[in-house]
Amino acid sequence: MTMTAEQAEWFAETFEKLVGNVGQAVLGKPHVVKLILTAMLAEGHVLLEDAPGTGKTMLARSLAATVQGTNSRIQFTPDLLPSDVTGITIYDQKRQNFEFHKGPIFANVVLADEINRASPKTQSALLEVMEESRVTVDGVTYEAGRPFMVIATQNPIEQAGTYRLPEAQLDRFLIKTSIGYPDLASTVELLGGSTTRDRSLALKPIITTAAVTDMADLATTNHTDTAVLEYVSHLCDATRTAEETRLGVSVRGALAMVRAAKVWAAVHGRNYVLPDDIKELAPVVWTHRFVMDPEAEFAGATPEAVLKRVLAEVAAPQQRSVAV
Repeated sequence: MTMTAEQAEWFAETFEKLVGNVGQAVLGKPHVVKLILTAMLAEGHVLLEDAPGTGKTMLARSLAATVQGTNSRIQFTPDLLPSDVTGITIYDQKRQNFEFHKGPIFANVVLADEINRASPKTQSALLEVMEESRVTVDGVTYEAGRPFMVIATQNPIEQAGTYRLPEAQLDRFLIKTSIGYPDLASTVELLGGSTTRDRSLALKPIITTAAVTDMADLATTNHTDTAVLEYVSHLCDATRTAEETRLGVSVRGALAMVRAAKVWAAVHGRNYVLPDDIKELAPVVWTHRFVMDPEAEFAGATPEAVLKRVLAEVAAPQQRSVAV
């Protein structure tokens, strides 16, 4: 069943309420909040590349509070073990059985702070949960639940003692973006309320986690015309054949774009996806998936520049795609 125009209108209205509620705690960043919520409703994960102190923890807490969900924060360090993320099985002497104690990954919104400081082994433990939405410990599988979103952060400035994220792991993130510093008006408002240490505590939930799941399921029914799907495929091919890249957008990246575009269209009150939705989302959904040619990168080529050229060269379908 395809999303109706009335459902798309309700989706957009509800989404704006969610953005407004989170915006009470995360000031002056409505576009970033929209992207993060889009990732949640597309059931994807987010990588934030930001300097310390820009409100990443506040964002995660505000999202969880807005959808009446749970949140956790994992500080990634070189000595962090996979079991510190997923949980551990402990023998209960009184009951004489083994009992699984869930780790902090079992939450609706998980903030994985400075993910590139953990060892590859610990990163891979997080990788399984992100991809499969479940954890396997001692042969037993535990579901992470829905909604489930990882917001991972990495510091772009300080690289000492860090492990570079493998391309395969970067590909698991639906969106890569940054919060950045607030503008003047938002900074003044923040300073004026400096006595309030956690603005997310004052937020009231707008919807339940069950309603978030319903919205995510509804978004998957948004109409995507074959011409738009072909457009996505042509764009992906162009990124793969570009002389500046060793690897372009993967099939996983193409699927991620379609999922995100369906949500993005509904966010704007439409029950059909337009090529413009693809163009708007491409910088945050695709550029982190490129593996650049070393010589081209040394000469100054960037993923953003390659994507900009590809979007200009690949013709978008002209006929408006409307749901039947």
